[in-house]
Amino acid sequence: MVETIYGNTPCMLGAKNISATKDFSDIDVLVYGVPWEGAVTWGDYTGCELGPKVMRLCSARYSGYLPEINDMDVFEHVTLGDVGDVDVVPADVDETMKRITSFTSDLWKSGKFVVGLGGDHGITFPIVRSITETGKKVGIIHLDAHYDNLPSHNGDQYARCSPFARLYEQEGVRNESIIHTGIHGPRNEPQSGRNAKAAGAVTLTVNDIRGHKDLKELAKEIHAMASKDVDCVYLTICSDVLDFAFNPGGPVDGNGLTSYELLTLVHEICKLGVIGMDFVEIYPQQDPNQLSAHFASTLILYALAGNILHNQQNIKQ
Repeated sequence: MVETIYGNTPCMLGAKNISATKDFSDIDVLVYGVPWEGAVTWGDYTGCELGPKVMRLCSARYSGYLPEINDMDVFEHVTLGDVGDVDVVPADVDETMKRITSFTSDLWKSGKFVVGLGGDHGITFPIVRSITETGKKVGIIHLDAHYDNLPSHNGDQYARCSPFARLYEQEGVRNESIIHTGIHGPRNEPQSGRNAKAAGAVTLTVNDIRGHKDLKELAKEIHAMASKDVDCVYLTICSDVLDFAFNPGGPVDGNGLTSYELLTLVHEICKLGVIGMDFVEIYPQQDPNQLSAHFASTLILYALAGNILHNQQNIKQ
């Protein structure tokens, strides 16, 4: 029997429902949702608050078996627990940001690998803020078409275009260990590149990725930069780092990564060690076949497979 997290919505990837008990004792990986969409920054392209629900629904089709990665069954190595969703307040941005930080704070204190399902990219700031509040200094690998570092949108300082503007200001985040990766396209503003430079953050464009001869070596270089002088590395992925050919349920950005390129980078980065991750900006209403929501399961499994190999290597050492 597949456990449901609410209504007829299954837990993510067959996870155990721990939303009521918050009992993490026999769990290795914690999954949660943030069904949040703040200020809409592009016309009526909206609906990503439905992302956590639809990603869970699609995940019911998947096992944990990855024959292409060491013939691994992820679920022979880790047990997933679905903690449910942050109780967002659609009419109150400030209160929602506080609730995201409070909700995720307990997850980080557990020491488990944590996976967040968005929601728009504004959620990453309060998530990372909760890591810093545990006393850790954080580096961030940010896979995205866009910098998401504008000061605000129509007065909303927590808009989806602004999380990195807030993270540049956040005590406990080392700006030089923020690696904006896969940046591309004219939906970026010139000021965004200038903001990243002024903050000391690193930019790797899509051409930097394509110009590198070896994705595995590139992942090592990215992780080395993100992990310098910090206690942990967090991974945040916006769906639009993918080309829209691979992401029909995401923002309409061309010249992005292929699914193979993104999966390889994520797997190799997680092999080197990250504390957790989020995947944001899935718009189910734009994608009648839910291809992007389906992709989330594979992406998370590749990340978990990397985390498993990382832990196994640490045990050997």
